[in-house]
Amino acid sequence: MLIDNIKLLLRVFWQPSAVMSAILDQGSLLFASVAVLAVSLFYKSGLGVSFYMPLLVLAVAYVPGVLALSGLLARLGGGMGSVFQRDYAPLLTSTAMAWSAANLPLAVAGWMLPLPVFLILVAVAHLYFLALMFFVVRTVFGTENRIAVAVVCLSWIPVVAASFLWGPLRFLLGWLASPFFLFFAYYYLGSEIGNLGAGLRKGQNFRRMLNAAALNPHDGEAQYQLGLIYQQRRQYTEAIERFRKAVEIDPGETDAHFQLGRIAREQGRLADALAHFQMVMDQDDKHSQNEILRELGAVYLAARQYQDAWRFLTDYIERRPYDPEGLYYLGQALEGLNRGAEAREAYARAAEAVSSAPRYRRRFIAKWSRLAQKQMRKLPSMAP
Repeated sequence: MLIDNIKLLLRVFWQPSAVMSAILDQGSLLFASVAVLAVSLFYKSGLGVSFYMPLLVLAVAYVPGVLALSGLLARLGGGMGSVFQRDYAPLLTSTAMAWSAANLPLAVAGWMLPLPVFLILVAVAHLYFLALMFFVVRTVFGTENRIAVAVVCLSWIPVVAASFLWGPLRFLLGWLASPFFLFFAYYYLGSEIGNLGAGLRKGQNFRRMLNAAALNPHDGEAQYQLGLIYQQRRQYTEAIERFRKAVEIDPGETDAHFQLGRIAREQGRLADALAHFQMVMDQDDKHSQNEILRELGAVYLAARQYQDAWRFLTDYIERRPYDPEGLYYLGQALEGLNRGAEAREAYARAAEAVSSAPRYRRRFIAKWSRLAQKQMRKLPSMAP
């Protein structure tokens, strides 16, 4: 266990994207916390910073701040409380490993370099840490690249806020650190504190069960579920491999064909996407609540085959008339066919579908309203 976590820590230097996924599957929060303390302990003396300070800042300010920013910008599912319980431990583990890796060279350099040079290296290490945090946010939350960049760029805000509150917090922590208080806190709040690590443990246990099931050469479902995990973490190479294994085991694994088509469309491999989606259509033309029709329309739209795109998207909207994504794509197809008035109507319906959706769902589909309104503003100059 210890050796495995040390290997994960060292892999951060040359495989930052892949290792963040491995940390979620195999990493230890205890090891990551001890690694931060150990690296901090070997910092050059004279900086006036306690060795436990980096871990405290990460656990109390930085990680909750990143979690809140990700929830706000990425529209994470569930309330903030459930998101915190689910993602705090995985995020803290990955963040602590990233911080330890970024600052590990300083544990040695601090003893050999003069203070001004060391301080420059500290700044470089923290920039490297922010670069690693891009992979952490993208892997833990499955966000788009631009969202991950935005979260990392704004992640200084909670640290600055904590610095202004450090005086009162330091006084409060002095009381909280008393043995009397710690005993009663553990007695009354032990289960709640233990639940902070439940998200990481549940995810790792589920992954171990899937890996065991995937050893069965006839279990395509396990391969499919593993593919979904990699897809959510935006590790598309591994996801494609798992989905392909699923369809090799069971050619009738419609869900795997559907996900292979979606990945191919996102990567611009339109011929592959069309082949997989056609396989889905042959097996179930109502797959995923008719979303197969929308995906086919989107593929033809990307290929600028607007007539074919319009045909599939019209069929889709007849079945699901209030889907803003489908309405937006339909507007795009109509624009391509120079039917400006009808395109405007489709965009207006997309915006209306978002505004009339339940509040809990609205934040997940707001993107299509913004895009539709943007296209509507452009239409006067494009109308025939």
